[in-house]
Amino acid sequence: MKTFSPRSRFLLALLVLAAAALACQTVTQAFDRATATSSLSPAPTLPADGSTQMPAEDAEATPTPTLVPLGKREQLDIFEKLWKIVNEEYLYADFNGLDWDQVHTDYRQKIEDGLSTPDFYVAMDEMIYTLNDEHSIYLNPQQVAAEETEYAGNLDYVGIGVYISYLPEKQRAVILLVFPGGPAERAGLKARDSILAVNGVALDDEEGSAIDMLLGIEGTQVTITVQSPGEDPRQMTLPRGRITSSIPVPHEVLLTPAGQRIGYLVIPTFTDSGVGDKVGEALADLTADAPLDGIIVDNRLNGGGFDDVMATSLSYFVDGKVGYFSNRQGDELLQISRKNVGGSANLPMVVLVGPDTVSFGEVFSGILKDQNRATLIGQTTDGNVEILWGYTFDDGSRAWIAHDTFKPFNHPDDDWEHEGIVVDISAPAAWEDYTTATDPAILASLEFFDQE
Repeated sequence: MKTFSPRSRFLLALLVLAAAALACQTVTQAFDRATATSSLSPAPTLPADGSTQMPAEDAEATPTPTLVPLGKREQLDIFEKLWKIVNEEYLYADFNGLDWDQVHTDYRQKIEDGLSTPDFYVAMDEMIYTLNDEHSIYLNPQQVAAEETEYAGNLDYVGIGVYISYLPEKQRAVILLVFPGGPAERAGLKARDSILAVNGVALDDEEGSAIDMLLGIEGTQVTITVQSPGEDPRQMTLPRGRITSSIPVPHEVLLTPAGQRIGYLVIPTFTDSGVGDKVGEALADLTADAPLDGIIVDNRLNGGGFDDVMATSLSYFVDGKVGYFSNRQGDELLQISRKNVGGSANLPMVVLVGPDTVSFGEVFSGILKDQNRATLIGQTTDGNVEILWGYTFDDGSRAWIAHDTFKPFNHPDDDWEHEGIVVDISAPAAWEDYTTATDPAILASLEFFDQE
């Protein structure tokens, strides 16, 4: 499988691995990478992306494997395989101007001089980082275990039950999702609320380190300072609870000024293998009582994930040949077999995008525009559609290497990596500044349906 995930965009969802894994992981098997083990056989994982977005389950995670010590011979074996994979498979044959042979010399010498197992894993990630593409990354076995947990949708941790995005420029963490049945939902916290401080400590550093205090022991309490859009900050004290859940797909029916019924659903990520099916369940729920007149898919928070999750999500809206994964060896066709849930295959459609729509989030949105299936409203994306392939080694570590880019079927010369996914209607709207009822992008979408 393939996955997208910018090295600097997403922090690992499981904060227990924050120190090692934040800010630069693409996890495993989603839709932009073909995965492969050290013997080049498929191996699933999940992506975590984002500097502006941080899927943060605020919790104490289930145990992850300890690092097994590696001898020098084992380190050299992994290093040589990793270097060769990049040499033969990396998307850019010029290695972005890097002397890859010299990199081999330098890093082999580091290993020969002696590295502890943790230092070896850091060195391999540093080596991949020298490619300077902001996507490719190397994960140690602990980080791989966390990725696979997220992809499987088997989250199990202790926290308040929120999925958040840290905004260092605004010194806050905005809630993207509230997990059903968790302490946050019971306390009345909602998506778009912002956390300004935890236990009196402000979120005023680049890493948002105070967020870590949301983690803790089940039954203990944490006090947070919260601000809802348009309201004054307030303090709340919540118990920490165990969260065992997969990522939800929030949805509701909205009415246009003329009274049309529009299904609104948020796709927050493609990192959870169950998200695609949940899109279908959301569509079924939205049409259970009455038919819809249109659909809004809010993709503004979608930082990417896996190709299979993206493809499943696409299948409710499009059919047939939609584009190509393109690499040094050639092009691979992406073809979708359509499902139709509550008229989803034919209903008028709007997709909301913005700066935090990344990787497969961008590809999903771009395909729907390229297929003349949806109108895009919001802000043009930043462009980040390199596709990573995962290579898993005998020790359980994994490299995600930029292997493909994506070319849309009808406009294959469009350069999404550098131009982004261009909106049809501009409607800038910061997620944390508005409610659903006041969000300019949603309001513009509802007006659009009445004009059709």
